Amino acid sequence: MKISCMIVDDEPMALNLVESYVNKTPFLVLKKKCSNAIDALEFIKEETVDLLFLDIQMPDLSGIEFSKMIPKTTRIIFTTAFDQYALEGFKVEALDYLLKPFDYAEFLAAANKASTWFSMINRSKPAAASVSEEKEFLFVKSEYKQLRITLADVLYFEGLKDYIKIWLVNNPKPILTLMSLKSLQEELPENTFMRVHRSFIIALKHIEVVERSQIIINNQRITIAEQYKPGFLEYINSNSL
Repeated sequence: MKISCMIVDDEPMALNLVESYVNKTPFLVLKKKCSNAIDALEFIKEETVDLLFLDIQMPDLSGIEFSKMIPKTTRIIFTTAFDQYALEGFKVEALDYLLKPFDYAEFLAAANKASTWFSMINRSKPAAASVSEEKEFLFVKSEYKQLRITLADVLYFEGLKDYIKIWLVNNPKPILTLMSLKSLQEELPENTFMRVHRSFIIALKHIEVVERSQIIINNQRITIAEQYKPGFLEYINSNSL
């Protein structure tokens, strides 16, 4: 299984080294790298990340403080030059603790530990619903009404800060609802919808053309952001001749 990850470290050399380790590890997909915890916190509010490679001693907000603000489903591997933080790291249930400088073999051992953990969690989950049992519609609040949205009719969802535009087949005007894309994404069936940009979730069956780094749906061009390219390309490759 693929594990989405983010690197947070205020040292540029350490940030680039861990990035190179992630890129050579087949089951890791890098979503974001940040030089401070403040930027990382903003990103993780909008995006779902499985695993963090997280430095501890950083300005403004330490790795330990940051680790207490993220969803419980996001797991942590601490990376630090100071071994006195090991006990604090395990108190926040970190999967592992890498002491700088560490080589790729040590990194890979920690990454494999994370892979084993996620595999165990997935095996313990109830079996996924069949396609016929998947959600076919959603009710969304718009203009003081609860509107039923048939998911098969959705072309794409467009995020605008705290609001979402829902673009539908044969409907020139979008439906506007107060919701975040992140919370919406958790409600959508993964085999029919995919997030390709911070501001867009697309209906896969309505893709007309993929051109370089853009998707065309109903004459609308949607850019595929860098952090979403690996997952999207995997989908395209698995459905190509």
